[in-house]
Amino acid sequence: MPTRYPVHIVGSVPLANAAEVFETLARALGPHLRTLPDGETGPRLDWLPWLEPIFSQHPDFEISQEQFRVHAGATPFRRYRLAPGVDPNAVRFSKLPHAGFALDSWKDFERLKKAGKIPGRVRYQCDIASIPSLLAAFVVEGLHDALEPALEAAVIGEIDTICAAIPHSQLAIQYDVASSIFFHLESGKPCRFGATREQMMASFVPMHVRLGNAVPQEVHLAYHLCYGDNRHRHSIEPGDMSHLVSFANEVSAEIGRTIELIHMPVPRDRSDDAYFEPLRRLALRPETALALGLVHYTGGIEGTRRRIATAEKYVEGFMIGTECGFGRRDPATLAELLEIHALAAQGD
Repeated sequence: MPTRYPVHIVGSVPLANAAEVFETLARALGPHLRTLPDGETGPRLDWLPWLEPIFSQHPDFEISQEQFRVHAGATPFRRYRLAPGVDPNAVRFSKLPHAGFALDSWKDFERLKKAGKIPGRVRYQCDIASIPSLLAAFVVEGLHDALEPALEAAVIGEIDTICAAIPHSQLAIQYDVASSIFFHLESGKPCRFGATREQMMASFVPMHVRLGNAVPQEVHLAYHLCYGDNRHRHSIEPGDMSHLVSFANEVSAEIGRTIELIHMPVPRDRSDDAYFEPLRRLALRPETALALGLVHYTGGIEGTRRRIATAEKYVEGFMIGTECGFGRRDPATLAELLEIHALAAQGD
């Protein structure tokens, strides 16, 4: 089973638990994989709701009447505000759940790898949701600037805990750089991150450089760039890959360590040259693999091949995967989706 296009699994997978995800994906795609996530199963399948306890169980917060949606038809999130008398600059986050889930799944990964059910070269991939997305979903707008440093420090603390418990040679950390970033870059409308796209980029890039530099050198580092997938809709439609390429180039230029992978989405209806053309100016670091999220269930292997053929006009040697995690997909479609991956990976 030769591999022409290695496969990257973004995150969520609609199965019962981590062990089932590891075994199912390794069986279907093992020769094509470099990393393997735990599928973000159970309460994590919908990406952000499992993180609400960070605020709902925090003594400094109380529920507000404010809601947030990534688009008009998306799932609504109730936002939290500070309790009376709480100084936003004094808030600290000490009970984040990332490491607990990661270390539980690692036990299954380690066991299955020792049993020969996961290829030896494949690393365990731990995914971390973007801080602006977390704040946008669960915190009233006026507190985002004040709380962002404390939340970033807490996330880095979770990374430290994960990296202290899992052998670095077995681990990859992926940061999900999600729609809360690319919505603003695509729309170009003034926001708290800046009045222009250049100012926004000057805010987004250093944050993700700091997060990347917090990962030990021997641990692989990945960035999943995303326009969202709530109810199978983007937060905003990308005109082309311009902002994805600009973000990737700037992070690559500024970070102080290796980046092993950057993943970029490709909408299911975009196999046109105009979408991919910005890849001509992509300037990744030598060690960085580009993964293109051009595998879609809709359109099957034929649609996937069309997108691959167009991408190859502008970039060589890329990996493939879906646009986003596919945990919200009907589980009955999973076998066919994995088969599309396998056929595309072989170049058949």
